[in-house]
Amino acid sequence: MLRAMNTPNDAPHYPAGTNQEPVSDHAASTWPFQKRDGYENPSLERYSDLRFEEHPRGHRKWAVAIAVVLVAIAAIIAGFMIAIYAQARSDETRKVDALLVLGAAQYNGRPTDVFEARLQHTLDLYNQGYAPYIIVTGGKMEGDQFTEGDTAATWLENRGVPTSAIIIENEGRDTWDTLEGAWVLSRPHDVHTILIVSDGFHLFRAERMANAVGFEAYSSAAPDSPIRPWSATEFSYVIRETGAVVLQIPKWLF
Repeated sequence: MLRAMNTPNDAPHYPAGTNQEPVSDHAASTWPFQKRDGYENPSLERYSDLRFEEHPRGHRKWAVAIAVVLVAIAAIIAGFMIAIYAQARSDETRKVDALLVLGAAQYNGRPTDVFEARLQHTLDLYNQGYAPYIIVTGGKMEGDQFTEGDTAATWLENRGVPTSAIIIENEGRDTWDTLEGAWVLSRPHDVHTILIVSDGFHLFRAERMANAVGFEAYSSAAPDSPIRPWSATEFSYVIRETGAVVLQIPKWLF
């Protein structure tokens, strides 16, 4: 009886590049999908970006870059917070062309305790001869009958400040609008240097915004404000001011 001869199709298969024993046709057909090189799922080899084990340094570089960015952002925020606190504790009182008191909440023409503390400090500075003019500022919220600027003017007039010494800006809805309006209204009075009166946490941003609109600005915090230095309330305002500073930097620069 003749023995059957192996044909090329019947020849045993050897995996390429290996010294292993021949495998059957079925085993050879499944060879590319067997586990090898320590990978549990060889299908991942199709996607080189998923094979973290082969390129740990590349992913480590991304992690380091992200960490550096986060640290830089944290440093910038911390730096602004320190600057805000420092400005709040710095009294720059000097003779100027005008005192500018920033508005705060009022109720039916009566200033709140915070607003009144600002006005009282402004009045004291005026009576001590630090400036011939007082610029009062602030518009009104929807539904209010009185503006912050008009409320401040009335409060000062009732305490002996002549109307001719008061410049009223009563349309500003925020600090930037207020300072721009104050700059325009003060032109006929030749006001260039101002001393800003507000709560301490507000002065860093306000002084730089005033410089940006055209004034040469200095600042002095109201000493008797209910928002006490180093209090939790002041800290909450400092956080808010820090965010406002970051958002308004483009306005100062451009």
